[in-house]
Amino acid sequence: MIPYGRQDIQPRDIDAVVEVLKSDFLTQGPVVPRFEQTVATMTGAGYAVASNSATSALHLACLALDLGPGDQLWTSPVTFVASANCGLYCGARVDFVDIDPRTYNLCPSALGDKLRAAEQTGTLPKVLVVVHLTGQPCEMAPIRDLADRYGVKVIEDASHAIGARYQGEPVGNGRYSDITIFSFHPVKIVTTAEGGLALTNDEGLANRMQRLRSHGITRQAEEMTGPSDGPWYYQQVELGYNYRMTEMQAALGLSQLERLEQYVDRRNILADRYDNLLAELPVTLPWQHPDSRSARHLYVIHVGPDATLRRRVFESLREQGIGVNVHYIPVHTQPYYQDLGFSVGD
Repeated sequence: MIPYGRQDIQPRDIDAVVEVLKSDFLTQGPVVPRFEQTVATMTGAGYAVASNSATSALHLACLALDLGPGDQLWTSPVTFVASANCGLYCGARVDFVDIDPRTYNLCPSALGDKLRAAEQTGTLPKVLVVVHLTGQPCEMAPIRDLADRYGVKVIEDASHAIGARYQGEPVGNGRYSDITIFSFHPVKIVTTAEGGLALTNDEGLANRMQRLRSHGITRQAEEMTGPSDGPWYYQQVELGYNYRMTEMQAALGLSQLERLEQYVDRRNILADRYDNLLAELPVTLPWQHPDSRSARHLYVIHVGPDATLRRRVFESLREQGIGVNVHYIPVHTQPYYQDLGFSVGD
């Protein structure tokens, strides 16, 4: 079986993890900060906060932006459920903005229409999560303009898009968003086994995400409610979580990052090959926006509206040992979200 996705683990990756296993720290040591700084430098972001998954990083981002009960989070319906669930974790309501049929990313025009309508009814969202589906960046410049006009915070869910570029600059630099999220799940471009990371240019947001990923505990005197009792002292100043990344994960990630450009280049070569070999088939191939360079996490073809045809193609390819998948079952069609009031066709 040719897998849908599989990690590339090389001897140097194993050596990096073994080195940590032989060290004094398996968690909360020097490697996680080194991994964070490497990603921040690579993208041009000011700060990076690693976590045990991208889902955790999305939750931390929402918490840091003070999303809570009575607020709304909007996102794309064509994504993995985590992009929406992070809002529900905070007690906020979730709604969806339709996609551009060419890129499958959140559509700036649809966003503008929905924001104008929401302003009239006093139901503007607090947070917008834009998803760089398949590794292709969204049209961030017009999205940011709309967000600024209506006072909306922006999170880039770039789980698919480490190594991608928008208007010649790395995704993650924070030019068009408050926080950007990367994923390092094994099927992603580089892996830490499980893991995620939040990037921001706001020191306050970074400090809060760091605190929230470790139970809401601080050892910083300036964040405490009173004088410190001594070098051992800490205070829990808010309710946080255990979302920390381990040293082993960070060591694997550091080693993998050395090959990021190589991976993205290879994926684009393969995508060009698919474009050529599938050109004569009656399917819609991925369309690439000229303003971006996709990280090519996924290569998605559209076989048309006939669900029975899609199933036949899917099952035929699987029978021939080609591990295809469907990306994604729209979030608003999931039973849990239908129980919240969403319907097919919304």
